[in-house]
Amino acid sequence: MKKYFKYIALILVGTVISCREEVQKPKVIYDASNKTNTVAKTDSTQIEVADLPIQMEGTDYLIHPVGDLRVFERGSKARYGSSSVNDVSFTISNLGEYEITGYLQNLKFQKVDSDSIRPLSDKPVLILTATYLKTVADKTKNKIMVYTLTDSDTNRDGKIDTSDIKTLYLSDISGENFTKISADLQELVDWNLIESKNRLYFRTIEDTNQNGQFDKNDVLHYNYIDLTAKKWEVKNYKPI
Repeated sequence: MKKYFKYIALILVGTVISCREEVQKPKVIYDASNKTNTVAKTDSTQIEVADLPIQMEGTDYLIHPVGDLRVFERGSKARYGSSSVNDVSFTISNLGEYEITGYLQNLKFQKVDSDSIRPLSDKPVLILTATYLKTVADKTKNKIMVYTLTDSDTNRDGKIDTSDIKTLYLSDISGENFTKISADLQELVDWNLIESKNRLYFRTIEDTNQNGQFDKNDVLHYNYIDLTAKKWEVKNYKPI
């Protein structure tokens, strides 16, 4: 009996250590030159599909969400590509009020009077949210999209996913002027639109001790952008 309880204790300890290691997995792996832009490997098992186009109210562009086909395994013995796998989701995005969400490989833009379709990004990214700032467009005629995404394999595991640093981008409603506005190697915490000032406020956190984690020992940066300006310029402010 004592051996049994000792065995269970060892399993529990191993589980705790394993969970702790999972939690502490770094988002950033630094090298001697402090460069983290690495080429992500292409997963040949993934099948690229597009959802039906979306048109934000008051715009003359169609947006085509593009992502990977999702296959759900039925039963513990099912494997991708086997005859027992027959649960397939052809929907890769979700549409809220002026916001597209999902795990998207790209967005493609098409003017309503044209057959030409152009990609948002020509580099590998994982787009988590794409938000149309409708209230800003109504007031200023500036039609702007805001994106949260990952754009680099910062943890060097050979792929771009949610384990990498999340960043903030802007573009015109046409998908042009796709611009990164959060600083390199800083994790996006959140963003908020202040309609009365036509400003986009956002916070990022910098891994100042370079331990690969973003925690209480690191530094928060407070920023905003004037969305009425001809050129998007990030300005810092200090509320504390």
